Amino acid sequence: MSKTKRERVLELLKETGVLRPRDLKEVGISGAYLNKLHAEGVLDRPSRGLYALADSEPSEHRTIAEVCKRVPHGVVCLLSALRYHDLTTQAPFEVWLAIDQKARLPSIDYPPMRFVRFSGEALSFGIEKHDVDGVEVHIYSAAKTVADCFKYRNKIGLDVAIEALRDCLQQRTATLDELWAAAKVCRMSNVMRPYLEAVT
Repeated sequence: MSKTKRERVLELLKETGVLRPRDLKEVGISGAYLNKLHAEGVLDRPSRGLYALADSEPSEHRTIAEVCKRVPHGVVCLLSALRYHDLTTQAPFEVWLAIDQKARLPSIDYPPMRFVRFSGEALSFGIEKHDVDGVEVHIYSAAKTVADCFKYRNKIGLDVAIEALRDCLQQRTATLDELWAAAKVCRMSNVMRPYLEAVT
């Protein structure tokens, strides 16, 4: 195995955290090098088709990085975004991902994912870019996440939405104005108003 190619692969992994075989093809290296490095014990394979440095310390949010690498057009939302923003005591076993109403549903068996379809401003509003284990991930802001939780309260529970709203204001993760703006985009102003008034 050429040392220069090996060094390039390791450099890419240090930059991006996780790699797919197709990421190597973009720089003119065969994806087979990832398998070879995995066989040598240099790389871990956290899930099928994804490779990470064996000695890297994965963060608590490694699965978010893995999912966003495989579904780059998705946006981390609802319970996973709450967890990322530290607005819930729950630790979801699935990664919640928002995708466009018309997007093809990705067929990925691992890590476990829950897809929610958004459209228009509800999809594009409040997206933040964060670095998770070297991977750029798209996650909804704390305010947008809280508004989404009220919108999907029948799926995740009203108690989770109220707890997130309370924590969001106590921790100053979002301002009242940001929460109102998100509530309007999600058409949740009337639903959230009594709870916003009660906690302020």
